[in-house]
Amino acid sequence: MKFGQVADPTGVNFKLPKDAAATTQVLSKAKGKQFEVYVGCAKWNKSDLKNFYPKGTKDELPYYATQFNSIELNATFYGMPTAEQVIKWTEKTPGDFKFFPKLTNSISHFKRLTADSLPLAETFCNAIANFENKLGMAFLQLHDRFSPNEAEKLSNFVKHFPKGIPLAVEVRNEAWFSDPLHWGAFCELLEKNKMANIIVDTAGRRDMVHMRLTTPEAFIRFVGCNEEAIDKKRLDDWIKRIEKWHEQGLKKLYFFVHQNVELSSPLLSAYFIQKLNKRLGLELHVPQLPADEKQKKMF
Repeated sequence: MKFGQVADPTGVNFKLPKDAAATTQVLSKAKGKQFEVYVGCAKWNKSDLKNFYPKGTKDELPYYATQFNSIELNATFYGMPTAEQVIKWTEKTPGDFKFFPKLTNSISHFKRLTADSLPLAETFCNAIANFENKLGMAFLQLHDRFSPNEAEKLSNFVKHFPKGIPLAVEVRNEAWFSDPLHWGAFCELLEKNKMANIIVDTAGRRDMVHMRLTTPEAFIRFVGCNEEAIDKKRLDDWIKRIEKWHEQGLKKLYFFVHQNVELSSPLLSAYFIQKLNKRLGLELHVPQLPADEKQKKMF
């Protein structure tokens, strides 16, 4: 994931901002003590996660699903999924595994949420409904140039999105974050429709670490900068914030680790899970490295 990449991350202020006041209000309304956590990578294919798989692994998804409990499914962004494809993916994973498919770019980037994108959204949702209880949440990532000038299209799309399919939304255009009125209207739209506001933590776009939750579910896309000490410190800070949110009422955490050099994503994920388990008393499986020592050294 090269979005937000910078040449020298050592000069970036990675400190997490304070929570938006509305975040505390949203979490305070949550009831019950149940807390679900899903951590994963963006892809499972061997070319991106080179040296993560044991030698001889031919079908990556079943092995990936033994190490992680979820996947941020970017494959569906590049092509409309079919029911048959979704069923095959479902059959290869254990019962507690969750998929988080990204809406196809024909909807978000080519049609740009025009009225005729809604039938495509329905086709998409009909396909991913076959994940059944393994569907975590679909997510809509808007084009960098999709600005508040197109807010009416977004509002219409959100209001008419197929019911029964949970949705999270990620806006990228800087104007959403720089204008309090536009930002407030966007967050209000999501909160009213019970949709999650995606947080993206990446070096070159610190405005996207907005810390504004619109539901008691936190959907976080963490992009490492490939500087181990910096990235681990960033993850430590996230663990502290998640602990705080959990105490305030956070119900679900979806945390997906990206890297500009993707092969180190499993390592960062393992570090994060290990620390999160200790801090919150969880028992999430910690991803294991291959047994081959040569492969270990390549991470």
